[in-house]
Amino acid sequence: MRLLAFLLGLAAAPAAVHAGACHSDSFDGARFTWCTVDLAAEEMRLWLNDAESAPYGTFARIDESLAPKGERLGVAMNAGMYHQDRAPVGLYVEDGVELSPIVTSKGPGNFGMLPNGVFCLQDDGALVVESRAFAANPPACRFATQSGPMLVIDGKLHPRFFASSNSTYVRNGVGVRPGGRELVLAISDEPVNFHLFARFFRDMAGTPNALYLDGNVSRLYAPQLDRIDGGRPMGPVLGTVVPAG
Repeated sequence: MRLLAFLLGLAAAPAAVHAGACHSDSFDGARFTWCTVDLAAEEMRLWLNDAESAPYGTFARIDESLAPKGERLGVAMNAGMYHQDRAPVGLYVEDGVELSPIVTSKGPGNFGMLPNGVFCLQDDGALVVESRAFAANPPACRFATQSGPMLVIDGKLHPRFFASSNSTYVRNGVGVRPGGRELVLAISDEPVNFHLFARFFRDMAGTPNALYLDGNVSRLYAPQLDRIDGGRPMGPVLGTVVPAG
């Protein structure tokens, strides 16, 4: 009878709340923190502005906005470059509405280091697509953010990355595994160059397509690791939503 009651208790227990599996690891002498998101079990969104059209700016404000709906922020990070007013640089789509158009021209800075790319969330998975290919044949995206440069393109590193580069920053990015159902959010825990960061996504995270998000403003929200990065206000934010409690 005790065994039966135990089994019945398991059957009645609520499903586990997913918030991304996050951990820290060493790769080629550098430390990285990365979170794997299963889109079959976890909902992911992008955020920019609140109900008053003001940028959220912080993870805390997004989390607070979810509370009245019985939700909370699971894992999150800044999701692309932005202007001084925190408007996105390049394509930005939220809830199927394009708020900023795609940019395909070469330009200064990391964003303009072509090829750059678009992270696209669809109903059945995610994609990282080179920007000009995206513009030529736009997929349907519920959410999308453009950034650059691409880190990994069909299993190959961006052609302008060099192992000997001395340009190092704390960097963050997103990669998608084959099939599009699993993605990886990663941030370096110390300054690294593009070549090492891209190899982490390809060789450690197993993502044949990955996109750089930033290296000047790189933030991670991973409360399961007791990590909630602060700093100056952010523009777009990418993260998962889980039930509160």
